[in-house]
Amino acid sequence: MEEQELNVSEEVEYEEEIRALILSGISDEELSEKLYDYHEKDIADAVEELDEDVRKHVFEVIGEERAAEIVAYLGDSHEMLAEMPASEAAKLLENMDSDDAVDILENMDDEKAKSIVGLMDEESGDDIKLIFSYDDDEIGSRMTTNYVVIRNNLDIKAAMKELVRQAGDNDNIMTIYVTDENDAFYGAIDLKDLIVARETESLSDVIITSYPYLSDHEKVSECIERIKSYSEDSIPVLNDEGHILGVITSQDIVEAVDDELGEDYAKLAGLSEEEDLNEKTSVSIKKRIPWLIALLLLGMLTSTLVGAFEGVIAAIPVVIAFQSLILSMSGNVGTQSLAVTIRVIADEDLTVGDKAKLILKESKVGFGNGLILGLISVLVVGIYIHFAKGAAWNYSVTVSVCVGFAMLVAMLVASITGTIIPLFFNKIKVDPAAASGPFISTLNDILGVALYYGLCWFLLIKVFGISG
Repeated sequence: MEEQELNVSEEVEYEEEIRALILSGISDEELSEKLYDYHEKDIADAVEELDEDVRKHVFEVIGEERAAEIVAYLGDSHEMLAEMPASEAAKLLENMDSDDAVDILENMDDEKAKSIVGLMDEESGDDIKLIFSYDDDEIGSRMTTNYVVIRNNLDIKAAMKELVRQAGDNDNIMTIYVTDENDAFYGAIDLKDLIVARETESLSDVIITSYPYLSDHEKVSECIERIKSYSEDSIPVLNDEGHILGVITSQDIVEAVDDELGEDYAKLAGLSEEEDLNEKTSVSIKKRIPWLIALLLLGMLTSTLVGAFEGVIAAIPVVIAFQSLILSMSGNVGTQSLAVTIRVIADEDLTVGDKAKLILKESKVGFGNGLILGLISVLVVGIYIHFAKGAAWNYSVTVSVCVGFAMLVAMLVASITGTIIPLFFNKIKVDPAAASGPFISTLNDILGVALYYGLCWFLLIKVFGISG
């Protein structure tokens, strides 16, 4: 048999290979045998673009169990199952991990989903109903019932026999969970340790009794860093009585992290929730409008402040040309400090000293950047006023120094604001990402306007007596 040389520097297009294989006209037996060599994700990518009849034929050829694994990877799996007879859809879902089945059912019509669950076998149906019973932000909604559990009173040989028996239905076998005589969680065994253990050893010698666990009603956002820190392939989920209800796998953790990042990104953009391409316009409007109304009110306050300094603008009209310069830079600095602070809060449990250190550090950064950009502004603004506006050098330099100083102060204040606000939100148990970019920018607009025109009034009119 000729060996195929693998070029790891090139991306292999398995999708085209599989599609060509399916459409090649070979026998069902040969097709099933050849498809066994490919990953379910690649097969899903290949069949997604095929006709419904061809796709159905492929599923019949490979059997219900593998078809279920492939369907879990399909982007339109909920649509496909919705169009199938409920009994066939139920058979497919029975062969899936419970969390994957729940993900599909959540995107289906409620009545169709209920009818499918009602036709599933009792064990699978109960697992799905259990996961559905939790709120979306609870750990219980993320767990899967695909795990292996044994009693702590077994010997090594019996434990291995029990593992083999359960592995036919549950393929998450890298960690075996152990319960006591009351079915309470007792510990965990690494598969490798069980394999290499001698029959003469006691099972207790390979059980890790201090293994981490999660509570079913814990909030995902509150324990995600703890989950990541253990770096385990799975972690058990317990109820109040200490019984194992399911496990959180590494894949679940990745999805949870991705969802949390998506939610934080949405909040930083001033959205109440994430949006997707297929979302209705009315739903998107509903998600965006709360922040926009709040920002509109804050924007009106900014306009009111500008109106309060009409006397400064009338006396020195040129200063209004640099308002946007001050506001945009302070907004950018505030958003940067916000992003840094949220990231630090997410990664660490901060003490009072740590918070003070963070505020001081961001203040230094804001002052340093403000000093550099302020000096650049003095030079550029002075040259602009002198040559573009035809003003005398002493007038141009005086106004430019005021603009530069306002830039320094506005950036310093913005960096402090962008740090203190998320820390305050976190202190009062509000998601700090809710201190969104638009909110920080608008707040810094208010402060920037007050600082800029206040300094112009004090320095240019009161101190230097400039008018016009």
